[in-house]
Amino acid sequence: MAEERDVFLSARGRTLSAFREDNECRWKAPFYFIQGADPQFGLMKAWANGDCASGGDEWEEEIRLTVQAVQAINQLNPKPKFFVVCGDLIHGMPGIKAVFSGHYHRNARGSYKGLEMVVTSAIGCQLGEDTHGLRVVIVTAEKIVHKYYSLNDLSSQGIEKELMDLIKQN
Repeated sequence: MAEERDVFLSARGRTLSAFREDNECRWKAPFYFIQGADPQFGLMKAWANGDCASGGDEWEEEIRLTVQAVQAINQLNPKPKFFVVCGDLIHGMPGIKAVFSGHYHRNARGSYKGLEMVVTSAIGCQLGEDTHGLRVVIVTAEKIVHKYYSLNDLSSQGIEKELMDLIKQN
């Protein structure tokens, strides 16, 4: 089990060692992958209460089902090539301060009644002036701090000292 987790810690140079180039550089049929959708943590209670516009403060049932899904996938033989989760990840959560999303293929942000909406540009195709990149999000007890990094900057310079200092405070 620990070995399986370590595989995800070994991503370097935009490569995941679990997908070895000599085995994976050309498509070899057949293979399969698993697609899951809409764990939507918080929706089940909101739906049960008949108030889908609010609620979402309990995730227990969705967590149980997500764990069950992962356990079912882990028992498959042969193993799927990969597992992807699409759709809504959360429905709601009390005290939420920011929502992070994509799909716009450029960076954008806005706020409404204290809720910050942050759109992160694409790793792939850019539709604006932003470079290909990733957003680093640091959550502390007091605040959420985030910064968009180009893939080149993140690869060559890493996360800047100011943000690393926030991580080390814990």
